[in-house]
Amino acid sequence: MAIDPAVPVPRWGLSARGARRHEVFAASAEAAGVSAIHCSGERKAMDGAAILAAARGLAFQVVEALHENDRSATGYLPPAEFQHVADQFFAHPERSIRGWERAIDAQSRIVACVDGILRADASAGDIAIVAHGGVGALLLCHLSGVPISRAMDQPGTGGGQYFAFDAATRALLHGWRDIAPLA
Repeated sequence: MAIDPAVPVPRWGLSARGARRHEVFAASAEAAGVSAIHCSGERKAMDGAAILAAARGLAFQVVEALHENDRSATGYLPPAEFQHVADQFFAHPERSIRGWERAIDAQSRIVACVDGILRADASAGDIAIVAHGGVGALLLCHLSGVPISRAMDQPGTGGGQYFAFDAATRALLHGWRDIAPLA
């Protein structure tokens, strides 16, 4: 993502490197079965969804409830401070950390949103949901039947990972994988 402290976090787009990684993923065998794309209304998610949609000849649907946990109370935080607050967000899911949306509330919103997408989507193939690391971590905790934990967050700090689950059974098919090499 293109981090700019002067720009509100939801308006950060993909970096050139991030866009290229999305292009590689969109052309990969892993994305070949995608027949529907849903994304959050945050710019980096829409950028990624647009790349996947163009490669697959599809449109994408913006679903506002797929947004990252609400961190508007703090806005941009320097990396070390952000990591500390994110650690607290996952460690204390019933508490609002520095005014952030509580993890349990974000998880409930995300699970309900994904369930709604899966119930309503009539496409015949894979459904791609392009969102954010925190969204994925909270959904992955739910799908795995484990308490909210940062241990389920995407590896590293650069983003660009995905996991897969069966839409009918909600059984996890695989955990986090890179969308494309980091080089």
